[in-house]
Amino acid sequence: MKFYRLLLGTLTVWRITHFLNAEDGPRDIVIQLRRSVGEGFLGKLLDCFYCLSVWVAAPIACLIGKSFSERALLWPSLSAAAILLERVTNAAPRATQALFVEDPDVEQDNGVLRTKKAADGDFGDSRSPGG
Repeated sequence: MKFYRLLLGTLTVWRITHFLNAEDGPRDIVIQLRRSVGEGFLGKLLDCFYCLSVWVAAPIACLIGKSFSERALLWPSLSAAAILLERVTNAAPRATQALFVEDPDVEQDNGVLRTKKAADGDFGDSRSPGG
């Protein structure tokens, strides 16, 4: 396989996936498509760039691959390349990449953690800390 075919495949997968996932389209056609599919499988697929790129890469891999094994390797490779390209070009952090940060000043009593007495060795009964 020639490098330019791999590059064209990668750019094609990224462009189609980005168009369906993140753009409005001419006359808001993609917005209407997203609304019409609802919140089922297709709706969730259109909301996830990573998932959508796998499905978009499949026919592109079939088009540019020459043998079955080449197509089988191209399919995830084109998806991965499109994902990497999306990460490089999308400067805004994704909501799924946000980290959970708990405020250390706010102490929560959820009944699961040991109390201060138990941590000091006072278990409130006749048991000793060592057993």
